[in-house]
Amino acid sequence: MASADLLRREEEFYSSLFDSAKGDGVGLRSQLIERKIEALEDMATKVSNRRSRRWLNDRLLIELVPRLHVEEIKGLFAPPPWGEELPLSAFCRTSVGEWDAFRSIDMDAEARLMQRMKSSSEKQRTHMDEDELVALNSWRRIDRQTREAIKRNFLPDLLEIYEERVRTFIEDTNDKDVLVLNIQDPFQRLLLHGVCEFYNVTSTTMTSVRDGKPWKTTTIKKRQGTGVPSRITLVSFLRMKKNGSL
Repeated sequence: MASADLLRREEEFYSSLFDSAKGDGVGLRSQLIERKIEALEDMATKVSNRRSRRWLNDRLLIELVPRLHVEEIKGLFAPPPWGEELPLSAFCRTSVGEWDAFRSIDMDAEARLMQRMKSSSEKQRTHMDEDELVALNSWRRIDRQTREAIKRNFLPDLLEIYEERVRTFIEDTNDKDVLVLNIQDPFQRLLLHGVCEFYNVTSTTMTSVRDGKPWKTTTIKKRQGTGVPSRITLVSFLRMKKNGSL
């Protein structure tokens, strides 16, 4: 073990260190710490007992570590469960009566509620699947060249104008069998034919002469199999395909 003289010197250094912390300056305290470290190193070289040497080494390591403030010590034990308080869960914020009602719900009532929710979700999904299938079949009705042109140069505003005219024509109950549009731009006329194919109506473009210039007239007629327009419009279908919804 360490000799009584070594222990006495250790005690004197500790007492001088603590006394200096009460009134002396920071510079003097740092000097005392350096002297204490030097004394501990000197004592460590003079003892041969392994336990005593370990004790002195522990004291040396303690002096090498700076003293921590309260906030620094608190930070060692953060995050929770030691440091700052845990946020309240949703169950803790719920009043006791509401939580008890949820916890004590009848199992049969819970099963019926879950079954109704599942059935409603399946019906909605099935209804949506049917609409998507109708729109997909309508899209496939358009020839490949027109489909590529529509996707390559997507003009939703113009397509919506054509769709509104064609859908209104299909839904018209006044026995109006012909819709005539005068579209002179070749690409816009191609888009119109694509919209007509999507809604299963015929479209034919004829050329005449007006004021000495060619004049294009597109005649749109209902087919025998033309039915109620698709719930999903052509523009909505293309946007769904672009977003990966289909």
